[in-house]
Amino acid sequence: MSLLIGCIADDLTGATDVAVTFSRAGLSVIQVNGAPDAALAVGPTDAIVVGLKSRTSAAAEAVAQSLAALAWLRERGAQRVYFKICSTFDSTPAGNIGPVGDALCEAIGAALNLVTPAYPRNGRTVYLGHLFVGDQLLAETHMRTHPLTPMTDSNLVRVLGAQTAHGVGLLPLAVIARGPAAVQARLDELRAAGCRHVIADAVDDTHLETLGASLSPRMLATGGAGLAAGLAAALRSGARGPHGGAIDWPRGPGVILAGSCSAATLEQIDRVKDTLPHRRIDPRQLADDASALPAAIDWARGQLGARPVLIYASAPPGEVAAAQAALGRERCAGLIEGALRAIAVALAAAGAQRFVVAGGETAGAVVEALAIRALTIGPEIAPGVPWTRAADGRPCALALKSGNFGGPDFLVRAFEMLP
Repeated sequence: MSLLIGCIADDLTGATDVAVTFSRAGLSVIQVNGAPDAALAVGPTDAIVVGLKSRTSAAAEAVAQSLAALAWLRERGAQRVYFKICSTFDSTPAGNIGPVGDALCEAIGAALNLVTPAYPRNGRTVYLGHLFVGDQLLAETHMRTHPLTPMTDSNLVRVLGAQTAHGVGLLPLAVIARGPAAVQARLDELRAAGCRHVIADAVDDTHLETLGASLSPRMLATGGAGLAAGLAAALRSGARGPHGGAIDWPRGPGVILAGSCSAATLEQIDRVKDTLPHRRIDPRQLADDASALPAAIDWARGQLGARPVLIYASAPPGEVAAAQAALGRERCAGLIEGALRAIAVALAAAGAQRFVVAGGETAGAVVEALAIRALTIGPEIAPGVPWTRAADGRPCALALKSGNFGGPDFLVRAFEMLP
């Protein structure tokens, strides 16, 4: 089998985001959850997206997972390698964008890694190397207080430079506006100057299409779904086309599991709390009371029915900071993930068949707990967030939502789209 694109995503919501982007662009795509093993079989397709849970893991672990996914994709004939990251560049000074990018470049023999998280469709743009979310610089948004990857610098050349020992250069908008030939000349200059990673500006889709047309098979591409769309547009003429056939969506009870503390997710939760049964999971209560989790599971089982049931650990920044001060950041995150994993498994066993999951770490935990290895991509609820179905035939539909994605009515729209 020969793949046009082998994609490695650093979390599950990012994987579904880029998978639906490839599908929308006219490529056939299969999403695989977690590092695939040699025995996992997939049919002919234009693109395979491997969704990992590596965004906030230790850098060495993220590198090892990414290289294992790369080896599996190359065995299946991947002609191009795409490293999918968050459109808000979620990372820390230790990584993992830089370390994984370095490792992938070395493994495929790439002299350059073209990097941009720009995704104008969702309000993410890059200008002079600075990332904007809407009309705000990244470091002036709620991402400044993200509980796992606080983004306090909007200058991506500087952010990525702290994560790698290799040179980081800038491909400015003025060059991109002159077309692929000008881009290629600038990339040659940056490579000669010792740069391995190049942050690219982009403020609309035409810039991403120019970048996609400028990518060679010998380059690594790193970005959000925007650059992926540009690359897919450049390769579309050689594609098999989207997988056909209508998806038989399961009709069982719905569940919303939210671990994200993003402003978008908090607003979405507030929109439905008056109309849906809901219960908040508090990590401090989980730590202090062994009966808290069984009680939450029993309550949720009793609420399954015609209306979705909402279970969330999402909280405003002040409450998150207080919980982390009491428990430590890692223990706090571990308690929340463990609880949402257990709740997902218990409710699936009780008959729940439709899950909306908010937050990349939460999505990874839930999909792993439900042992769903591959997904069929369905319609988009909001830009970058499709409904998906377990590819093994189980009656399980999932919408894996990045915390920042979707409008205020996302949770209502999601369930209105299915039978």
